[in-house]
Order: sequence, then C-alpha cells, then structure tokens
Amino acid sequence: MTIRSSIKPLYLGAFVSLLSWYWYPVCAPHTAMAGCQLQKTQASGFSRNGDILIGGIFWVHFASGQQQITFQEEPVPASCHTFGFQNYQWIQAMIFAIEEINNNPNLLPNITLGFQIFDSCTMLQRSLKGTLWILSGQEELVPNYRCQRSLPPAAVIGDSLSTRSILLARILGLYKYPQISYFSTSPLLNDRNQFPSFFRTIPSDDFQSRGLAQLLIYFGWTWVGILAADDDYGQLGSQIVQQEIIKAGACIAFTEKILPSRSDKNAVNIVKVIKNSTAKAIVIFSSNVYLVPLLDEVLRQNVTERIWIASEAWATYSLLSIEKYFEVVVGTIGFAIHSGGMMGFQDYFVNINPSSSPGDIFVRSFWEEAFGCQWSNEENPLMINDSKTKFCTGAEDLNNPLISSMMDFRLTYNIYNAVYATALALEDLRMCQQNGAPFHHDICANISDFHSWQLLHYIKKVRLQKENNKAFFDEYGNPPARYDIVNWQRGPAGTIKHVKVGSYDSNAPNGKILNINASAVQWITGKEQVGGQKVPVSVCNPSCPTGFRKATIPGKPICCFQCVQCLLGEISNQTDSNECFKCPWDQWPNKKSERCIPKVTDFLSFKEAFGATLTATSILLSLIPALILGIFVYYRNTPVVKASNSNLSYLLLLSLILCFLCGLAFIGYPSAEKCMFRQAAFGITFALCVACILAKTIMVVIAFNATKPNSAFKKWVGPNLSYTIISISTLSQILLCVFWLLLNPPFAEYNTHTQPGIIIAECNEGSSVAFWCMLGYLGLLASISFIVAFLARKLPDSFNEAQYITFSMLAFLSVWISFIPAYLSTKGKYMVAMEIFAILSSTLALVLCIFSPKCYIILLRPKRNTKEYLMGRGAGQTKKL
Repeated sequence: MTIRSSIKPLYLGAFVSLLSWYWYPVCAPHTAMAGCQLQKTQASGFSRNGDILIGGIFWVHFASGQQQITFQEEPVPASCHTFGFQNYQWIQAMIFAIEEINNNPNLLPNITLGFQIFDSCTMLQRSLKGTLWILSGQEELVPNYRCQRSLPPAAVIGDSLSTRSILLARILGLYKYPQISYFSTSPLLNDRNQFPSFFRTIPSDDFQSRGLAQLLIYFGWTWVGILAADDDYGQLGSQIVQQEIIKAGACIAFTEKILPSRSDKNAVNIVKVIKNSTAKAIVIFSSNVYLVPLLDEVLRQNVTERIWIASEAWATYSLLSIEKYFEVVVGTIGFAIHSGGMMGFQDYFVNINPSSSPGDIFVRSFWEEAFGCQWSNEENPLMINDSKTKFCTGAEDLNNPLISSMMDFRLTYNIYNAVYATALALEDLRMCQQNGAPFHHDICANISDFHSWQLLHYIKKVRLQKENNKAFFDEYGNPPARYDIVNWQRGPAGTIKHVKVGSYDSNAPNGKILNINASAVQWITGKEQVGGQKVPVSVCNPSCPTGFRKATIPGKPICCFQCVQCLLGEISNQTDSNECFKCPWDQWPNKKSERCIPKVTDFLSFKEAFGATLTATSILLSLIPALILGIFVYYRNTPVVKASNSNLSYLLLLSLILCFLCGLAFIGYPSAEKCMFRQAAFGITFALCVACILAKTIMVVIAFNATKPNSAFKKWVGPNLSYTIISISTLSQILLCVFWLLLNPPFAEYNTHTQPGIIIAECNEGSSVAFWCMLGYLGLLASISFIVAFLARKLPDSFNEAQYITFSMLAFLSVWISFIPAYLSTKGKYMVAMEIFAILSSTLALVLCIFSPKCYIILLRPKRNTKEYLMGRGAGQTKKL
C-alpha cells in the first residue's frame, strides 16, 4: 500500500466553536513539521485493520446533560450513559456486511475491508470528533493530517440524525469523502452544491411527508395537529407535511415545537394544547429521544383517545413500546423504514459473545443491558461481596424470545446497504480497465491508491439488488422511497407489536403507491382496544351527509364548515360534498336529495278520480240535451215545440250535445293530434251553439214584428235567414281555427318549471292571440244574442222565448268572464280542468235556461201546450188549472 499524507491546510472556521471543545491553539515543535497547531485530544473507537477502511459514526449511548461551562477550569466533555440496545445492532450490521463481503470471492477479491467505528452519543461534538478521528487515522486527533500508513477511509457511514449529518457533510464534502447516512432524512441534504459527497440509504423526508399526508387523507383525518422537533429534521419535515395536508384539502389544528434542549419543560405546554384541541389525529415529526418526556406528560395529564401518526424516526422505537405507555400509544400508525432481508444476520447476532469479540469496546455494555447483569470489578471489592448484584458470566444465551423481540432489522438493513454500496463502488473502481476509463486522459483509478473523489464517481452509479429489493442513488443521492406502514398493537404477552399493515412505494404505478390493509389496523378508544372496526374521527366538523353541501364559515379554516341543504332540484350523493348538482330535466331529487329519480309525468288522465269524474259528468250531461231532443221530436206537433222553431231547436240541441262531449277531448294524454283538435272542436261547436241561439233570438224579434200591419219584417220570416246567420257565424269561427292551425298550431310539450318534481304534459296553444281571438269571437256572438234577447224580453206573449235566452246568455257570459282570471291563475292539469268545468257549466246553463221551461210545459203542464195559451188568450183560464 502506498503511504499518502494529506498535508494541505484547509480553513475550518465554521467549526472552530465546536473544535474548541477539544483543541486550543498552541505552537509545538514536537511534530515532524514545526508549526502552530491545535492541541491534540484523545479519541477512541472500535476499529479493525484492513486494506481499505470504512468509517462508521453511530449513536450507541445516550449523552448525559450538558454541564455548564464557566471556563474557570478545563471543560469536561459530556459523558455517555444509557446504552442503546437496538443501536448496537447498527454496529453489528456494519461488521456483518464487511465480513460477508470479505468472505465473498466474487466481490473485491484479495482485498480485505476494515472499519473504524465511533460512538457519537447523540452529541454534535462527538460526531465531529469521531469524523476527525476516522480522517486522522489515530487516537490523537490532528485536524487536516492523515497520520496512518494506509489509505484514508473509502467512505463514512453515518451519522444518524440530520442535524449531525449536515455538520459532517460540510467537512467530508471539503475533502470529497463519500458519506452515506442510514438515518438522515432532511430535504436540506438534497442540495448537491452544499453537500456534493452526501448519499443516504433512507428516503428523503420529501417522500415521507407526502406519504404521511396521503395516509391522513386515506383515513379521513382532515383536522390534524402537528408536533415537530425544533431541528432540521422536524421543522423541514413538518413543513412539507403541512403543505401536502393543505394541498389535499385538510387543515392544521395546531403546530407545536418540541425543544430538544428542554423537552421535559416544553412538554407541559404541548400537552395542554393537545388536550384543549378537538383534533384527534396528531402527527409527530421528531427523533425518538425527545418523545419520552412528552409521553410521560401525556400520561400525567391523562390525555387519551388520540391517534398518534409516527414519522419513521420513532415508528418502531422500542423504548416507547412498553407497558407504561400502553394506554396512549396502542393504535399508533406511521411510516417505518422498509424492512429488508439480511440472511444470516440474526444467527450472527445471537452468537456474539464478549470472549469471541476482541476489540469490541461496546460488547460488555451490551451484555449488561441485555441480561441486566454487571461484570465483576476486581478493583471494587464491595461489588464482589455484594450478594444482591447479578454478575455477568459470558455464558448467557442471546438466543431467547426476549432478545429476539427487541431486535429490529429496519435500520440495520439501511446500514447493510450502505456498506454494500461502498463495496460495489470499490469493485467497479477495481474493474475500471474492463469497463472503460471514466476519468480525463482515459485513465483509471488504482484500487491501491485512489482519491476519494474518484470513488464518488462510482458510488453515484451503484445499482444494488438484494433479494427482491433494488437500491440506487438518484441525482440527489437518495434511494427509492420505500416504507412500511406499521400499527402499534397489543401483543398476546402484554407487549406492543409493530404490525405491518401497508406499504408506500414511490416507484409503484399511480394509484398503488399507498397500500393499506385497513381491516388489519387496530385502534384504541380510551382503555378499550378496538380492532378492525370503525376508524376514529378527527375532523373539525361532523361530515355533511348526502343531500347537503359544505359552506365555509367566515374567519375559520375550510375544514370548519356548516352543512347546508341542497337547493330545490339539486342533489349531493357524497358525504362532505362541496357542491350540489342539478338533476337532468326529466329527473328530480328524492326526499333526501341524495339521488335523482324520474319525475312523475302529470296530466288529466281518464284513470285518475278527477279525470274520471269529469268524463262521467260530461257523458251524463250530454244525455240531457239528447233526452230533450227526443222529447221535442216526440212532441214535434205540439204548439210549444212549433213555437220554438223546431228545426233550430233540433240543431241547437245537437250542438249542445257536442258541447258537452267536446270536454272529453281535454282529458287524457295530450298528444300532438289531440292538442290540435281539442281547442278547434271547442271553438267550432260553441260557435255553432251560440249561432243557433242568436238565430233563434233574431227570429223571435222578426216573428213578433212581422205580425204588425205593413211590416217590412214579413219578407224575412222563414228558415233561410236563420240558416244564413248560423252558417256565417259558424264559418267565421271555422276560418279562424283553420288559420290558427295552419300558421301556429297548438303542440304538445313537457312543462318542467311550473311544479317542482313533476313533468306536466300539456298542450301549448301555439298562438295565444289566436286562442283569445277564438274565445273573443264566442263572447261577441254571445253578447249580441244577449243584447237582442234583452231588448225583446218584453214583447207581448205568455211564452216569450227571448226572456229565457236573456237568462241563458247572462249565465253563459258570466261563466266565461269568470273563467278568464281562473284560467290564467292555474297551471297544469288544473288549467285543463278549469276549461272543462267552464264548458260544462256554460253548456248546462244554456240547456236549463232555454229548454227547462218548455219541457216543464210539455211534460208537466200539457194543458198549457195550446195555441191560445201561447197567444195569451187562455192565460186566465189556465191559471185556474
């Protein structure tokens, strides 16, 4: 291996405040090159030699609280304390992958990979210290110097949280060292200008945030609270979630920051906000280390019946999956890192033993944490003689259900992939001659002496496929976005299980990106677990049912609305509909306004009671003039019939029969033919009827005046005049109707506006002017008959027919004058019924007024049916009868 030292001084002013924890400027002549240096500090990690080294920054311990620095004595760095059981798996995943690669003859043959692993203890300073330890190559940290006779590390795997990865990426980016994070998800790291050498095996929060928003909408949670850690991870991730939630039509009830430096004090106010809000679904975008104080406060304030939506940072966090938090965390749902296959890793892990792991500075702490024991300390005799202390022997068995239940291979798989991505890039670099030289001047890098930027070229092109999972880096250094959707459920042994209930895959076709098995999800209501049942509700307002639409409330978010019933003729067939929709012209909303049903077609039918009654009435009334006609024919030789001008009376009675029967043309479905026929039939028959009455009236006047000596009316006596009057009067009406039918005839139409929900099948009169002209002409004939009859009412005779015609015309005109406003004020079939009623009543008035006195004499007073009585000479005698 070629010895290569980096002696290029680089400016690291942005990090002086952090470096000052470990170095202060002194001038020391004890190095190979005299000059001004930072005082060196000691750093130790877990390392194993190899031809090529891979660095790893892992958070294995939790850090103790930061001490207050007074600078009255040398600052002491914060110490590491609580051991992270699951985090130790991360280290072993890296070692396992390296050993697997070293044992693979097809990958980097004759090259041994080694590693340098450092525990960051969740502190920025230690993350920086570990990075410089890896770059310096020895325990004494010398910034900007490589003090080891070997290649610098090929890549650095780490760090976990985004804030620390951003810091490391700025340093490693200066030297163009590849950095592959397994847990940093901040979208800020997508900036290739600031972080040109950064990659990750976990998706960016851009994808997760969009997925969480889709998850909320899938379950109908439109009134959502958001809690986010006050760091790069929490703030950027929550901002994208908010944008996606609002874009999807949901609303934010509240947003609160979890302050990492004082999460225990900040928790009280946050939980009060949660308790006072109506939002039941709460997204927590935070690292797991900040959530313990928050959930402790949730328990203290007894806040239950909340749905926690977890980001991937804590979706499978074992420290929260304990019985203490059952009451509040069961039912949690969220995005977890996709769990991939690491064949043989579990067997490898359970075979770890302090005696077989030389150099592993973490294995003894892991053993104590796993079995709740302590290693004997010969320097402390009190511990040895303490009978209450459980001592570790090293013979304990890791292959037991309790240890297996605490193992989580989600994040370890990301580390495994990061190591393999580095190894595949090295293999591509080694095989450069076969694949073509990628660098300028057609040269290849030497696997025994390469620059970090040369390896970056190959890492960008890595294509990794393990089992069914494919991994690669896009232009921003991100892998494909793949998540498992997990639900926290109570296990049979009283533990919490993280059950996979769905998945999110950004590479899937549209419509299949988010997949959830809703029946497998278990929710919680208070202390009662509810599985596979109704999804809890988190809305500002209850859903608007079908038949209603949402209306915004001024001054409130769009999710806080009021439900307004759809207007007449409109429907909404979905809950929470923003708009109501009009039904087609031939349909109408049902009672609930949730669907359109066919409208009822309404017309005056023969089958309905009203139509049947009018039909029967028309037929029965038509029998009256028919009966009178029979009487007149039978008594045709009697003076009363002769005095009534029998031929005109016969014609009048026939026209009266037709008048009664023409009302039937208005009943039934209004077809096009019926619409054209009925008004014409009505106008012509009534014109004939009134013309007969007019002729009778005129003949009465002429008859009485013709008896006078030398009267000029004698030449008009006879049937020709009456037939002429009838012909001219009726023909005028016929011509009017013909022109009407030719120029603008009536037609059938559907009226959908008059009565809501009903289609009125009716006849449109075509020309309203023609219709009223026809009625006006009838009124003119009737008025002339009335005037002539009124003037002739006092002609001397005991049986003056002009009196009865006067009354009949008065009744006739009264009916039709009152008909006009009544006709105009009604619609639909009632308008038709009103016209039929006018036809029947006016016709009946004519029959009764003109013919009932005559029938009375003919049938009941036959002794008056004499010529003498009619001439007035037998009146006194008759009165005695």
